Amino acid sequence: MHVDIKKLGNIPDGGGHKVLGRQAGRKTRRNAGYSYLHTAVDDHSRLAYSEIHADKKKETATAFWQRAHAFFTGAGITVERVLTDNGSCYRSRDWRDSLAAAGITHKRTRPYRPQTNGKVERFNRTLLDEWAYARPYRSDIERREAFPGWLHSYHHHRGHTALAGKPPASRVPNPTRQYT
Repeated sequence: MHVDIKKLGNIPDGGGHKVLGRQAGRKTRRNAGYSYLHTAVDDHSRLAYSEIHADKKKETATAFWQRAHAFFTGAGITVERVLTDNGSCYRSRDWRDSLAAAGITHKRTRPYRPQTNGKVERFNRTLLDEWAYARPYRSDIERREAFPGWLHSYHHHRGHTALAGKPPASRVPNPTRQYT
C-alpha cells in the first residue's frame, strides 16, 4: 500500500486564471488557500482511496488511514505494509500506533526520493491531469463535486498499462462492492 498527501491550490469563487484570464485570476487567487488530497493506492490492483482535507496534520492523516484501511478491507484487500514518505504526520506516534494496532508494517521512502513511492505519485499525476486541472472550474466546490465521479471512472473504466489495459476494479477480490 502506498500512501501520500498532495497539496492542491483552492479555486476562488468565480474561477481562477483559467476562467478569468491570467491578470484577473492573479488578483482573485490571493487567500484562496490550499486543500490536501490524502490518498492510499493498493500495489496489486491500483485501487485508490482518496479524501480531500483542509490540512495534513497527524490527526487528519491517522483518521484518513483508518477509513482507508476499512475501505480496502471491505474490498477484500489485506494490507500488510504501508509505504509513505517522511512527512511529519507519518512520523507521529498516532500514525505508528494506528498501523501497529492493525498489525501493519510501516516502511518509509528514502529522503528526497519520491519515485520510491511511485504508485501513489503516478496516481497523483493522473489525478491532476484528468481531474484537478482537466477543465476550468468556477469554484473549489465545483471541482470537489466532480471528484467522486472521476474516482469512479478511474476505478471502473480507465485502463492501466500496468494492468494490461484493465481498470483497477478488475483486480479487486470483492467485485460486488461499489468503489466511488
